[in-house]
Amino acid sequence: MEELLKYVPVFLISTVKFIGGPLAGVSLGLSYLETVFLTILGMMTSVLVFSYFGRQVSRWCSAYRRKHQKPVFSRKSRRIVRIWRNFGVVGVAFFTPLLLTPVFGTVVAAVFGVPRRRIFLHMLWSGILWGFILTGLVYRFEKIALQYL
Repeated sequence: MEELLKYVPVFLISTVKFIGGPLAGVSLGLSYLETVFLTILGMMTSVLVFSYFGRQVSRWCSAYRRKHQKPVFSRKSRRIVRIWRNFGVVGVAFFTPLLLTPVFGTVVAAVFGVPRRRIFLHMLWSGILWGFILTGLVYRFEKIALQYL
């Protein structure tokens, strides 16, 4: 039971911030493959949930911005539009684990009208790719990574 409780933080952190999964996995003493699997699973859970609710979340954010008179375009939103124009859903999926969060990357793809199935497919390959790479880097530089936790 105690071993299973180690998995929960890695999974939950990965649903909101991808790099948090490998950092939590190394700090809890999980194996490399356990950490990769839980990180990917956490991201894909978030992608699954927000691919269904992405447009509603976007409408809520827009209403919030209008109500509080916040600017529509910011440095971050311009960067996202630039990525979308240049690379489409593949670029958004590629940069989601690095620059965006699984939640925000999924909402961006949903707002641009990408079908759920394509969102899930592209986020899956991106999650697998970056899951192995980022977890490998964190485990490779474990001593340095643990200093920041």
